[in-house]
Amino acid sequence: MKRMIVEIDEALCNGCGLCIPNCAEGALKIVDGKARIVSELFCDGLGACIGHCPQGAIRVVEKEAEPYDEWRVMEQVVKAGPASVQEHLRHLKYHGQEEYFQQAKEFLSLFGYETSEENREIPQKQDVLQWPIQLHLINPLSTSFKGTDLLLAADCSAFTATEFHRKFLKGKTLAVACPKLDTGQERYFEKILQLIEGSKICSITVLIMEVPCCRGLVRLVQESVARATRTVPVKVQVLDIGGTLIHEEQI
Repeated sequence: MKRMIVEIDEALCNGCGLCIPNCAEGALKIVDGKARIVSELFCDGLGACIGHCPQGAIRVVEKEAEPYDEWRVMEQVVKAGPASVQEHLRHLKYHGQEEYFQQAKEFLSLFGYETSEENREIPQKQDVLQWPIQLHLINPLSTSFKGTDLLLAADCSAFTATEFHRKFLKGKTLAVACPKLDTGQERYFEKILQLIEGSKICSITVLIMEVPCCRGLVRLVQESVARATRTVPVKVQVLDIGGTLIHEEQI
């Protein structure tokens, strides 16, 4: 199947191993002086290890890979002890992976493992509902997006809008992009299509600046919606350079 998965650039990897303890699933190991994926089954594609690589050797890509298997992952995680189990559960909660979280709890319950009280329920986050948020990096088929309202925001908008989280983001999942500077934007069409068709998002709000280059984000959504087999409402909100909402329309 085609899904998001971690990819390691061996030319950049210096074998420091900082990524290893930051992979809660145990998908990474140092082999012959380089970090490598032990098994595609163990990589959930959420990219928690990316920020811990000082060489920039890790990225999340979409490619043909074996499906992620939470059950198999738990078989490995419990061998590492209670601390690793709790870290894995926290990892799933932080990324909003409720489906995998419930599978992990079922595994622990079936085999008689205890979980701490703090991990019994998934809390509702007030602001950012998922990670990552950059459109290039998101997994559009993640359970985080299923049946949600999506805010597709221009990169600059969050830095200029007063109370961005409360006024624009609250209750929505998030993807950010820059139609002027981002490369490989042909992938954006496919990702938005997957959000519409696969994750069945309920609506899209496009938040842009008043500058002409931001309109590319609106065109991107319009073309993606036109190619989709299901219809979702699209709202465009425009900010002036001072961060004030000056225009709003349904398209």
